[in-house]
Amino acid sequence: MSALRLLDRGLFRLVSAVAQLLIVSAVVAGFYQVVARFVLQSPADWSEAWTRASLIWTVMLGISLAFRQGAMLSVEMLHGFLKGRNKRRLEHLILAICLCFLGFMAWVGGQMTWRVRFQTMPSLDISISWVYIAIPIGAVLAMAAVLAHWAEGPRQTATVDETVI
Repeated sequence: MSALRLLDRGLFRLVSAVAQLLIVSAVVAGFYQVVARFVLQSPADWSEAWTRASLIWTVMLGISLAFRQGAMLSVEMLHGFLKGRNKRRLEHLILAICLCFLGFMAWVGGQMTWRVRFQTMPSLDISISWVYIAIPIGAVLAMAAVLAHWAEGPRQTATVDETVI
């Protein structure tokens, strides 16, 4: 197995583990908020902010996992009509559009992160830029995922029996 493939697998396993931990922490914080508010009659001020921030991070990390599996926007009907080289050209076009969009997202997300670096989330007492930085990080990881998916070669059409989890 090549070093690049090991790096690819290792990176996206790490991203998956972090995304899973974040989603679990969001559920736990949300559950705690409900218990604190309605059972203990003392709502926690931090849990709503943590839940929102961890869900944002989960989504931004999750898009890179989806892109790595090839779950990109595509024109399935057009893809079905095309054969051979034209089908591959359509895939190249879709990948190029995804890369451009993700590059734009990374740039805009970086700008937003820089602008809000001095604002804090009062309930967590951290800079809100820690939430905003999920946008450029997620977009860059998604760009790497798009390139890794493209490097694997032509898309294989899934059969009814195949299940992707």
